[in-house]
Formats: sequence, structure tokens, C-alpha cells
Amino acid sequence: MKLEGSVFKYGDNVDTDVIIPARYLNSSDPKELAAHCMEDIDSSFTDRVQEGDIIVAAKNFGCGSSREHAPIAIKAAGVSCVIAKTFARIFYRNAINIGLPIVECPEAAENIQAGDTVEVDLDTGIITDKTRGMSWKGQAFPAFMQKIIKAGGLIPYINTKNG
Repeated sequence: MKLEGSVFKYGDNVDTDVIIPARYLNSSDPKELAAHCMEDIDSSFTDRVQEGDIIVAAKNFGCGSSREHAPIAIKAAGVSCVIAKTFARIFYRNAINIGLPIVECPEAAENIQAGDTVEVDLDTGIITDKTRGMSWKGQAFPAFMQKIIKAGGLIPYINTKNG
């Protein structure tokens, strides 16, 4: 599966409170969460993000609380993938559980710039910056995780197995 989009770039330690501010956690509606995604770090994010766009960040993306609201907000905002140097472990698992592809690749995260057009091949882990003509090998997902992502998350995946 290949994903392609324009890049929004952020730095180190983008925590779950920045991804979806706590004042909006009284809702579990993905559309409502998406409307406030990243607003405390990038107030124009929701006005500019397009379906398929990609977030690129530095170290420890998704640190903070264990809430699933953060990856839900990102996915519901239309982001197709997050690339980072590293992810907080609980965010990594929550992202897979809700079907948001995330790829660790320090070199790509360092070199890709905001506004670049990037393609991510989830089958191989190859990340290509089409704007700069550069490619890197990120961590490819094992087949079972790709099935979870393609199903839209862990629960839809389990429902297809039991249905």
C-alpha cells in the first residue's frame, strides 16, 4: 500500500495534549476531535490539511497520556501517515489499533521539509521525498499489522475475522 501527501513538519516531543488539547476530550466523535487537531501547536493546521497529507516529526512523537483521542484526531483530520524519528510506545500501539500508519525513520524525519510531497510504501518501508528526489528505508510493517491498518484498525480487523 502506497500513501502520498504534502508534509506538515513538527519537532521533538509533540505530546498528546498538543495533538488534541485536553479541553476537547469530553468528545469521542472523530469529526469533533479532527476539528481541533494540532491547534495548540499549529492553529492553521485544520484549515490547511488535505486528505492524504503526512505529518513528519522528530523524536518522541505522541508522548504524554495514553489516550486514543490523539491518533483518532490525526486520522480523522485526513492525515494518511505519520513519520518520526521515534514514537512514544503507547502512541505507536494506539495508532496501529485505530488504523493510522506510522513509520519510524530518523533520516527521513531529519531531511523532509514542510510542504514537500512524500510517498510512503507501507509494504517496503521506503519513504520517497518527491520534492527533493531523496529516499530512505523506514521500518516496514509486518504483514499482520498491515492487515490491521488496511481494515481500519484492530476492532474492524477482528470483526472481519469473526464475521
